[in-house]
Amino acid sequence: MTNSGDPPQETDSDAVPYTDVESAAEAHAELDRDPRTATAPTDSPDADRVQEDVLDAVHAHFEPRADFEDAIGPPDPSFVDAEWFDFGYLDGLEEVERTWVNEPYAYVTVLFDESTNTNRYHVVEPTLDEFEEFVREDLVRALRTELMYTEIDGDLDRETVFDAEAKRIMHEQAETVSNGSLRKILYYLHRDFVGSGKIDPIMRDRDVEDISCDGADRPVFVYHNGFRDLETNLSFGDQRLNAYVMRLAQRAGKQLSVADPLVDAALPDGSRAQLTLGGEVTTHGSNFTVRKFAEVPLTPIDLIEWGTFSLEQMAFLWLAVENHASLFFAGGTGSGKTTSLNAISLFVPPESKVVTIEDTPEITLPHENAIQSVTREPITAGGSGAIGMYELLQTALRQRPEYLVVGEIRTESQVAHTFFQAIATGHTAFTTFHADSIRGLLSRLQNEPLDVPKQMIGNLDLISLQKQVQIDGKRVRRTSRLVEVVSEDVSARDVFRRDAATDTIEQVNESALLANMADELGWPEGRIERELQRREEVLEYLLDDGVTDYDAVARTIQGFIRDPRHVLERVRAGSFDPDDLPEEAE
Repeated sequence: MTNSGDPPQETDSDAVPYTDVESAAEAHAELDRDPRTATAPTDSPDADRVQEDVLDAVHAHFEPRADFEDAIGPPDPSFVDAEWFDFGYLDGLEEVERTWVNEPYAYVTVLFDESTNTNRYHVVEPTLDEFEEFVREDLVRALRTELMYTEIDGDLDRETVFDAEAKRIMHEQAETVSNGSLRKILYYLHRDFVGSGKIDPIMRDRDVEDISCDGADRPVFVYHNGFRDLETNLSFGDQRLNAYVMRLAQRAGKQLSVADPLVDAALPDGSRAQLTLGGEVTTHGSNFTVRKFAEVPLTPIDLIEWGTFSLEQMAFLWLAVENHASLFFAGGTGSGKTTSLNAISLFVPPESKVVTIEDTPEITLPHENAIQSVTREPITAGGSGAIGMYELLQTALRQRPEYLVVGEIRTESQVAHTFFQAIATGHTAFTTFHADSIRGLLSRLQNEPLDVPKQMIGNLDLISLQKQVQIDGKRVRRTSRLVEVVSEDVSARDVFRRDAATDTIEQVNESALLANMADELGWPEGRIERELQRREEVLEYLLDDGVTDYDAVARTIQGFIRDPRHVLERVRAGSFDPDDLPEEAE
């Protein structure tokens, strides 16, 4: 039995001490108000359509049903129509795209501003009037007190405990408040105590990769998969921003102070965060950048569908990885290296032992026989207790993995040398590496600070070079080149290359790697082509059938590796179902 654990200032994402209810309500009203959002209704047909669609979704969510088991019932329909959302933000703007991120309480929308010819990213949450702000702040204080002294059973998580306590306190202290108001207030309490606070709706948007706050009283920006960099309607005041950055650090288990104002951290959901406190090292005060972690990794089918890899490329990689080819994913920041590494790892045979080594846990594997290793920072002020990539890599080699996955090789010479030694001693190894070209990659490896001997680099099999490119005004990820490393002179030989003019990926040379592999396996002439064709059939079936679910794709690949004839028969008959595989493949 333990205490709830979080310090009082962490339970509310925007927590700062208050001396009275009036100042608290005023501060929260300032926090959630968007000064650029019009409050007056608009009569445009587009605005009417948006309002109707949104409110229909809210009404549908709260239609009478059996799952309202707590004391808070559904809101009155007239309350939803009049007091749930403020649609004034649509004044003079056209909605381009809308996504519910926490239905029926929060959605995000991309708006087009014709006057500036730009898109904006707008977060929409329930509006709170002055009375609701008063109730909200009263409940915040009560919850802080209760949760501070609440013991959490080992079988319960933080969210379960919060929900139970919040509803109990609301029933005791806000019994006369309407159900509609309580529902809205509960949303904000949950958002701030359990969720990510003010940026929680953005964190829930799967189309957003990065979230950046560049300083106090500056708009938060996002990097959106479809629209690139977008300005949002959110911002933080100076005091609020300091408190929020401190809260993110606490959630990540890090210490942030004026003496040590810079922190790189991993948030509880796996997202990466860079945090800066105060104005000593930045001109506009505290700032933060969050690189979001995908809860469900992308699959090879996703990458084919999006054009990052071609179908033929993916079948080639499947056969190569399954037969122990070592691989580098290279590219610039945001080129999708780790995403591709995650997806390609599905091709590792299901019973193979895999060890992963990372600074931040990002690699997800469906394999049971896998060890996930993560570095550790010093645990004392003197710097002792740190466990780095090199130590983990040395330990991994003693764990006798068949496949070794290193999150990234940066500037540590020992890590690079040990990685290539692992390949030379028979381990199959994958990693990511920052480089904009094959020549640049080979040069960085051979020169300081890495200084990897040329003959060791020759043990690497494949390099996938990835880039962000512009197509029709949108930034997309593409595999620019997939090359084989020629061991004799450590040069690169293209197997697949992207044609920028047609945005297609074509095979430009036969694979010497697969030819050598066929010789070692004793395969007759033509077997390589047949094996590639079989894998293309499976991938194409999943692609055409719209099967992109991670578990379903993983089961299919593992089922094929175990029993290719069974899977192919079903695929060719058009009756294949990944849900049948676990029982039938065994």
